[in-house]
Amino acid sequence: MTKQLPALFREKMIDLLGEDEFAEYVKSYDEARLFGLRVNSNKIDKADFLAKSPFTLTPVPWASEGYYYQEGERPGKHPYYHAGLYYIQEPSAMAPVELLHVRPGERVLDLCAAPGGKSTQIAAKLKGEGVLVVNDNHSDRVKALVKNLELFGVRNAVVLNERPERMLTAFQGFFDKILIDAPCSGEGMFRKEEDMMVQWERHSVQEFAAMQRELLGQAAQMLAPGGTIVYSTCTFSPEENEAQIAEFLDKHPIFEVVPMASLHQDVRIGCVSHGAMNPIRRVLLKLSRERQDCGLISLRAKGIMWLCCDRQ
Repeated sequence: MTKQLPALFREKMIDLLGEDEFAEYVKSYDEARLFGLRVNSNKIDKADFLAKSPFTLTPVPWASEGYYYQEGERPGKHPYYHAGLYYIQEPSAMAPVELLHVRPGERVLDLCAAPGGKSTQIAAKLKGEGVLVVNDNHSDRVKALVKNLELFGVRNAVVLNERPERMLTAFQGFFDKILIDAPCSGEGMFRKEEDMMVQWERHSVQEFAAMQRELLGQAAQMLAPGGTIVYSTCTFSPEENEAQIAEFLDKHPIFEVVPMASLHQDVRIGCVSHGAMNPIRRVLLKLSRERQDCGLISLRAKGIMWLCCDRQ
């Protein structure tokens, strides 16, 4: 890494991790990255792809169609990529959709969808049945979203460029599954994109936390009874992870946290010292083999009918 971590961020991480673990965290910036791709089962059977693949592939443990490829290989330049046979994706980014447990025939919302990596992953699990609504309120990013859905041959998707609060009337209690891959401060991206450090210094964690709070409340109103929300970030900040979910659960007691230890042996509970949160709310997970942290939480609405007449 060529840039120094922001001083305020270093102080925050030492407080969060402790001196010893922070030292290990800093060392991780000099370790080799891991690269991944995900097979598009809508177009090709996984076994057929592996038989044809020119790449050296190793399975990603928590993603049924995910594989590591070797540094130096260029899958983005291969004709198979342009034919939509796979999507190039960070291995850790494959985890949220796996936690959603999408089944064919369900109604699924990807609330912050662009550029569409997780949307195409959801579509593969729907197998052309049910409906996938993909939304992003940034019009400049929707083109990439549409391109990836078309490349993947997705036929059952509705693409929206809408503010989530405007979706509430049309989709009240509608979706079986909702993914919130939330806009965040991006602390987990510093090694991959060093410019994110500049953005971190420009935008406060509180700014993103307020946005995430709105998204969670809006998603709760669009979820069908018994449905599931998966909330994910690429940041370490407890304000955007553990504290965010703790506040959501206090406001929405009909929700419960879904255990996810079965995702992978390297998954762990998160911050254990932030505020006075109940241990079940410590939901920052670490996929340590990726040398990158991501916040994940799966929330299930209990099987109780409720009324959602106003924004929460």
